[in-house]
Amino acid sequence: MKTQMKNTILPLTIGICFCAWLAINGFKNINQGGDKKWVAPDAEKTVKNPVKADDANIAAGKVLYTKHCKSCHGTGGKGDGPKAAELETSCGDFTTNDTQKQTDGELHYKIKKGKDDMPSFEKKIPDDEEIWTLVNYMRTFKAK
Repeated sequence: MKTQMKNTILPLTIGICFCAWLAINGFKNINQGGDKKWVAPDAEKTVKNPVKADDANIAAGKVLYTKHCKSCHGTGGKGDGPKAAELETSCGDFTTNDTQKQTDGELHYKIKKGKDDMPSFEKKIPDDEEIWTLVNYMRTFKAK
């Protein structure tokens, strides 16, 4: 009887542990769409940045970036800010060609609307012009 009970409890325990692990870790990517790329709607891709990228505007963008973005995206835009490790999704690296080849409209849309761990800044930065200044500042992160 004891042997039969051992033979039943061990597989049951392993099964319960596996299900718990799966519930905690295995479904993360399902909820976040897996490794799907974040693609802005086509209509947003063609929206032109109405804010000129001059020194004053880039400086204003840096102030906004420092206040709202740096904690996750890092000082140099590499996605290595102090809060980045706490997130389920990658912060991305603004210095890469993949980011820099996106249109200003795509970047504006992503900042404004957010997705997964990236919050929407529609209410935190309600002035569209300020979001455009963030886009201009992000352009300074080009790989050197």
